[in-house]
Amino acid sequence: MAEFSYEIKIPKERIAVLIGTDGEIKSKIEEETSTEIDIDSKEGDVFISGNEALSLFSAKEIVRAIARGFNPEIAMQLKKPDMSFEIIDLGSLLKDKQNHLLRVKGRIIGKEGKSRRLIEEMTECYISVYGKTIGVIGNYDSVVIAKKAIESLISGSPHSSVYKWLEKKRREIKKREFEEKNEDIFKEDVDI
Repeated sequence: MAEFSYEIKIPKERIAVLIGTDGEIKSKIEEETSTEIDIDSKEGDVFISGNEALSLFSAKEIVRAIARGFNPEIAMQLKKPDMSFEIIDLGSLLKDKQNHLLRVKGRIIGKEGKSRRLIEEMTECYISVYGKTIGVIGNYDSVVIAKKAIESLISGSPHSSVYKWLEKKRREIKKREFEEKNEDIFKEDVDI
């Protein structure tokens, strides 16, 4: 069987988190994804190799999520096939204007983390604001909604408008889930 590999550069300050106490996190990722991870601590290079392409992709996404500030336990959720990971690169959006970067990060995080927490709760996603990036982990539909909300805040939309839009999207998702869940029940009633 062919061996596949990825090379990822991660911030040096995130290497210790990726390795974990006594190599615990690195070993867990390797074990649960059937991959091998080699780390060059001096350069911040991570080499991931394995025989199974999907497992290798999961390992790569987990490492990328940890590199972008996520707790390893949250990042490990990316093993699930219905979970998705997106990165919003503020550096490319804001053209390296440091005062804009701080202002935008402040808008996303909010006072005492309120804005980030509300977006997480309404979309059932996890959000990490780290360096010049914002990472989002959740199921695909929720990640798309969270990303759009974050991009709206970046472009200057009022928080209240974004929260109203999120609430509307949340109701739509809950309604769709309810209908899908109860569709089978209604079919059973008809068959009686």
